[in-house]
Amino acid sequence: METTTTARPARLRIAVAVSLALAGLLAAAIADHPAQAASGRGPHWVGGSRPVIVLEHGAWADSSSWDRVIRILAAEGFTVYAPPNPLQGLATDAAYLHDFLTENAALAGKPVVLVGHSYGGAVITDAAIGDPEVKALVYVDAFIPADGESIGDLLGGPLGAGSCIGGNPSKVFNPVPIPGAPAGDVDLYLQPGKFHGCFASGLSASEAATLAATQRPLASSAVTEASGTPAWQTIPSWAVIGTADKVIPPVLLTFMAQRAGASITDVDAGHLSLISKAGAVARVIVKAAAATS
Repeated sequence: METTTTARPARLRIAVAVSLALAGLLAAAIADHPAQAASGRGPHWVGGSRPVIVLEHGAWADSSSWDRVIRILAAEGFTVYAPPNPLQGLATDAAYLHDFLTENAALAGKPVVLVGHSYGGAVITDAAIGDPEVKALVYVDAFIPADGESIGDLLGGPLGAGSCIGGNPSKVFNPVPIPGAPAGDVDLYLQPGKFHGCFASGLSASEAATLAATQRPLASSAVTEASGTPAWQTIPSWAVIGTADKVIPPVLLTFMAQRAGASITDVDAGHLSLISKAGAVARVIVKAAAATS
């Protein structure tokens, strides 16, 4: 009886010790990989040193459209920047981003994964030219123009048919003069009614209303301005395609991505997959980043 009485507490102490050790290991794993802990299926970095991630937003949005993606990438240990896109014209916007990449002391000598959403895809296509530190391009529901193409050309072509921002401009945009701009150039605001069922399809009505209220306009000249030599000719590319995108028809998104030789990931989302499917978008960015190591 004495032997049995002594053995039971000993076994109990061992079991408690093992449980505490396992709990400690689990807590350490969660601390190391908070993105996985939060979602159960977040991206997981297995490469070498991490490149810097630079995110370029598109028209009728601002850098906050990347908030959910930024939180996931930051939890994975990435340094992330989401500079403002001036939305003043393709050449101006690309030059601004190029200078951000090449003249920014915080990025000096560091490899970069450059990500663009929507119109931001056209911007990164031009901005990455001449920057050897850009190692990968990621296009999220984005325009991927070829040399000499404009976003107007792409949306106005046969593959752009059905875009919810096509048709009569007076039923899509609210134009506002730009002081000091060339004659005919105006800021284009997307009409509030074009958000919930069009630009922000797949999001709640309240989210769409907030986006409509905080939108930043796109200069009309950006629609017709031709792209230059595309960076995707020499830089590996990835593309996220929302299969329910109503702004850029999925058939056009797929055509552009295939032409660029991009690795394609389809997601069940509208034009704002960076908000509605932030985890899926972040995983593609991590894949692109891993390919640079």
